[in-house]
Amino acid sequence: MLTKAQKQLPTPNSDFYHLANTLNADERAVLHKVRTFMESKVQPIINKYWVEDAFPFELLPAFKELNLAGVGIEGHGCAGGNQLLVGLVAMEMARVDSSFATFFGVHSGLAMGSIAIAGTEEQKQKWLPPMARMEKIGCFGLTEPLVGSGAGGGLTTTAKREGDTWVLNGQKRWIGNAPWCDISIIWARDVDDNQVKGFIVENKTTPGFTVEKMENKIALKVVQNGQITMKDCRIPEANHLGAGTQSFRDTARVLRGTRYLVGWETTGCQMGAYENALKYAQERLQFGKPIGSFQIIQDLLAKMLGNITACQCMVARTARLADEGKLTDQQSALAKAFTTSKTRETVTWARELLGGNGILVDYNVARFFADAEALYSYEGTYQMQHLIVGKEITGFSAFI
Repeated sequence: MLTKAQKQLPTPNSDFYHLANTLNADERAVLHKVRTFMESKVQPIINKYWVEDAFPFELLPAFKELNLAGVGIEGHGCAGGNQLLVGLVAMEMARVDSSFATFFGVHSGLAMGSIAIAGTEEQKQKWLPPMARMEKIGCFGLTEPLVGSGAGGGLTTTAKREGDTWVLNGQKRWIGNAPWCDISIIWARDVDDNQVKGFIVENKTTPGFTVEKMENKIALKVVQNGQITMKDCRIPEANHLGAGTQSFRDTARVLRGTRYLVGWETTGCQMGAYENALKYAQERLQFGKPIGSFQIIQDLLAKMLGNITACQCMVARTARLADEGKLTDQQSALAKAFTTSKTRETVTWARELLGGNGILVDYNVARFFADAEALYSYEGTYQMQHLIVGKEITGFSAFI
């Protein structure tokens, strides 16, 4: 039972520098809509689904009504908006559950973003409206069983032009949404010119296209990851992403935006861990007092909030650069590396603050602690991001 004094304690709030207030009224209304959905619909059930390695399909009808898909993409029925709004939406989702934020980021950012950035006008008109309505859900197939960070020069999935069709062969791994979605953006190496090209594959109607759900993960367990196998999959030329996708540079254009978007997601992951840890510290009694009144606990909480605020400021600046068309691959890489490393620190401190309860999913910190490990690695490893930055600032390439 909480005392009267405890009930009047500050409500946990990880937006210490009021970043959300930099949005206009309409954008803040969108953010409020996201927070309401995540807290009222996702929060009450997400631990159960996380433990069971399952996705809460029951939430999709209500989620579709938010009309968020394609946020940051203008036209073709997409939600639109600036990149700060895109980031804050991702952060709000990850503040409650990183898996749900990842599901949305894969669909709206990677799959829809690939078509918006690299597709022809005809492809945009055909695919973006139903994806914006979430009648068609997408995934993004780049990573392979033996190819992760080296995708730029080492893709083993091949594409061979035969008349008006392309024949795809190979495998993709760790592909979020793949076991159940409708559309896959598959990146493959053209055997004739050795360039990476993108293709829109209709999962459920393409012969030779199969997906096996990956099991036994310890992080992002709600996201359904799949291993895709393609055996002589014939894709019409109309589904070959537009003339822009003639090299890996075009893939990199998509990744530039989604890589720093991971920074927003990891910042949200920190926020969720911190706010739950702070609430616990306000309520948990030891030696007759809330542990939040102890110096060592306040030190942990202040360090967590410092990490969160630094990351928020960093990703907010990358969003502004993106809106101005000035964001570079190197800036995106630094944001991804820095925020994910700080997330590891923050969620570790949150788990530490809860003691033994920190490893129980019921207390809403263990899930963030585990999910941070996946965020640290996907969209390019920490070390790979630093090599991208290192080449830029020294003038020397350390890539082998």
